[in-house]
Formats: sequence, structure tokens, C-alpha cells
Amino acid sequence: MAAKSVRPDGPELKGPFDFPTSPLSLASHQPLLLGVFLNLQDIHLSSFPTTNTWTFAYNLSIVQQAEALGFELAFSRTQWLPKGGYDGEASLDAFVALGAMAAVTKSILLISTMHVLYGPLHPLHIAKYGATLDHIANGRWGINIVTGHRAVEHEMFGWQRIEHDKRYAMAGELFDVVNSLWGETENLSYEGKVSPLRLDNAWITPKPLFGRPVLVNATGSPAGIEFAAQYSDIIFITSPGGAHIESALETLPEHIKVIKEAARKKGRTIKTVINPVIVSRDTEEEAEAYAQSIVDGKPKQDSKATFGNTNAKAWDSDAHAWKGRKDARHKQGLGLGGNIEIIGSPEQVVEQLAALHSIGIDGVQLCFYDFKNDLEYFGRKILPLLEEAGLRVKVGEENGVRRKREGTDDSGLDVGSEHVSKKR
Repeated sequence: MAAKSVRPDGPELKGPFDFPTSPLSLASHQPLLLGVFLNLQDIHLSSFPTTNTWTFAYNLSIVQQAEALGFELAFSRTQWLPKGGYDGEASLDAFVALGAMAAVTKSILLISTMHVLYGPLHPLHIAKYGATLDHIANGRWGINIVTGHRAVEHEMFGWQRIEHDKRYAMAGELFDVVNSLWGETENLSYEGKVSPLRLDNAWITPKPLFGRPVLVNATGSPAGIEFAAQYSDIIFITSPGGAHIESALETLPEHIKVIKEAARKKGRTIKTVINPVIVSRDTEEEAEAYAQSIVDGKPKQDSKATFGNTNAKAWDSDAHAWKGRKDARHKQGLGLGGNIEIIGSPEQVVEQLAALHSIGIDGVQLCFYDFKNDLEYFGRKILPLLEEAGLRVKVGEENGVRRKREGTDDSGLDVGSEHVSKKR
């Protein structure tokens, strides 16, 4: 069901999936989307050596490296914490940093995290900034919509944390207006019902190239799922069973089913992605030794809320998505940084990625302990195996995949509905 402008008798609103040639639609021809989950902050997970830094230059080089390998997505978190709240003292803003990468990349989609209720930001600001970045990126830029789950972050902006479900109601109204500004053919006036929003004869130009920028949301709660099903193109999900891959594979199918059914009821196309950390070497034993070296170098756990400290209680959070990490019923991971941990030889990594795909995961936003070296290893040793398994197609072959999915060959004749075969 098509969304409509908040203006009475306003136009129907379109998104990137409504345009077959949008970068998001073209990227979705891949059986399994690949992305990188950048670290734009100073993370000290372990003393084990790594090339990682928080700097823009380093992270841009990772995005360009991923783009050269054919990755479709780049993404990063943003946090707002007091002095001493980060592992180190440096943390770049993802909205600005990913937006800046638009001018020096060509094909990869760039998703900027934005805490949309902090400020508060006026809908005109978001719409104008978004349309500008959309044009700089030729339709490859998008927003990861965050409402803010930590009390300390809201307090930094001068108020108490907004109640969980109310945040989603406020964000929904905000993006009803922002989406309307992107798609409107006339000036827009609006008085907020949930939030103190007001617009009088508002207008932004240029309009985004494919209806609006890509919208993403990470969620795990009923209110969050309802929001994501209504507004997001890509839904970033977390494992209800924690970081261990076996627990994730046991608990994710029902979670994915709920999310996709919520989107289906609204008549919307969405993609689900998850964030694995990949720890791989030529053999299982070498990969496990690499993982153990990282664990051995981790700082002693205490109450300080450092990135690798899952026991920390310093920052109160009402997020639902991470509760599985404290559930004793599930196998837990080693605390290596990803939402789920994939550890093993290249063949084992592909098996586990295939297992995630088979239960409904449409894409993976990958992180690595050492982005530069481990991403190079992934491209050299794992990516060819993903292609052999039918989870990836080489650049230039996407149209053939699309035709198979749509049931036509080069001539447009019906060839059935079979999917890309998976070699074993």
C-alpha cells in the first residue's frame, strides 16, 4: 500500500524499490547483500595488533576497498557519550562521514546513522540535507533512523529519555513529514500531533532521484518492528539468541518471520541484514587461535562501558534487541564485536553465511577485528567461495540473476521461477 503525503489530497509517495534502476534495486539483485560496518570511533577491543583506526582516511580506504570487491553497503554507528564514555576519545559523526564519502565513491550505498529525535532536528533540515546528499551520491545515500535508547544521550541534549514506544511514534510522524517533503508537488503545511512540529508553506528542492533516500532502521521490539515495516527499506536485525552462531540460527527464523510478515501486511518490500564479525584463517584451528588471541588481549571487565565490555552497566539502555546476550539459555559468543560471530575456515564461513541466508537473512554488514587485512583476506579467500555457492554473482552478471528471479531469459520468454542454483 502506497504511502501518501500528509497534505490533504497530496501525492502518493515513492521509495527506491519503486524504481527498477535505483541503486538499491540494482544492489538487491545479489542473492546475499554484502556490506561493511565501519568503526568511526576509537575502539580498544583488545591489545592484539590491528591496523584499525577511527580516522576518516582509514575508514574511507575500507569503503573503497569494499567497493572494489563489489560490496553494496557501508554503514556505521554513531553514539553521543560524555567524556570518558568511549574506549578512546575520538568518535566521528556517521551522518557527516558517510555523506562525505559520497563524492569519492561510485557504486556502494552509504548509510548514515542519525539520532533523529536529538536536537530536535526540524523536518526541513533532514529533508534538505538528505536531498543534497542523495544528489551527491546519485541515489546511493541513506539514513539509518535511530531514536536513542541510552538515557545519558538524551540527558546530554537537555531532557530525560523519551519513553520507548513514544520515541517510535515521534519518529513515525517526523518521517511522515520528511517523506512528504521529498515527494511533494506543492508547498506543505503541517502541525505536529505527537511532536512539536510546525511547517508553513514548506518546500525543498531538488527532489531525491528515486523518490527518497534509502531508509534503514535497527530494531527488535514490537514498536520498532511496526515502525521499520512502515518506513524502512532495509531492516537491521539482531539475534534474539545472542552472538553465538548456533544460538542465532536457532532463534532468528521466527524473528525474521515476524518482521517480514509485518512488512508484507503493509504491502512493502524490505531487506533484512545482520552484522556478523568474521574471524577466518585457512584452517579452523588457525581461525580459533586468531579469535583466542583477540580474547586474550581483552581488558579486564569492569563497570566502564567500553565497546567490548558486555557486563558494563554504566549507560542505562532500554533497547530490546540485545537482551539475548544476557540470556543464559543460549550459547554466548566471545565478545568480538559483531552482533553474531562467525569463526572458521573460509569454507566454514561460507557454510554459516549460507545458513543465515537460508533462514531469511538478505544481507550481512560485516565487521572485522582488523578491517584492512581481514577484508583483503575475505575478498581473496571467501568471496570466490560465496560465488561458487550461488550467494554472490560477479559484477556484470546481476542482470542474469534478475531475469532468473523474474522468470524471463534474455529474450523475455518465461523460463520458470527457479532461483540461482547453489553449488556445494
